[in-house]
Amino acid sequence: MAKVYDVPADVLIGKLADVLKNEDIPAPSWIPFVKTGAHADKPPQNRDWWHTRCASIMRKIYLHGPIGINELRKDYGGGKPSGYGAAHHKDAGGAIIRNAIHGLEKLGYLEKVEKKGRVISKQGMQKLDRLSTEILKEMIVENPQLKVYT
Repeated sequence: MAKVYDVPADVLIGKLADVLKNEDIPAPSWIPFVKTGAHADKPPQNRDWWHTRCASIMRKIYLHGPIGINELRKDYGGGKPSGYGAAHHKDAGGAIIRNAIHGLEKLGYLEKVEKKGRVISKQGMQKLDRLSTEILKEMIVENPQLKVYT
């Protein structure tokens, strides 16, 4: 069985976002109007960015858990130009990450560890591993040399 480490992140996040879209992860009503953080100039242009962000957060917690919301804010933040000087780092918005985590917890994919942050639950790990296995099988059809990773 393939793990999350064995497949490309962009392919996994795209497929997981489609799965989460079908499972009705609750998106807040303010999603169409909000920027992702102080570093961003405009709101995201992709209409399905909420599900993509939820999938990305789930993958990141799988890889780096237990991880807290402030650490995720740092990871999803970016540089904000300051006049003519160099860009300074700004954290991402906390409400987006918090709402995504709460939605994933309601689906049973994440669990809270007291004073440490969130970790992936057994159900969430199974979902990601099965999806990774499917992706790897599709990649093996295109490139048979990848069979060593199964």
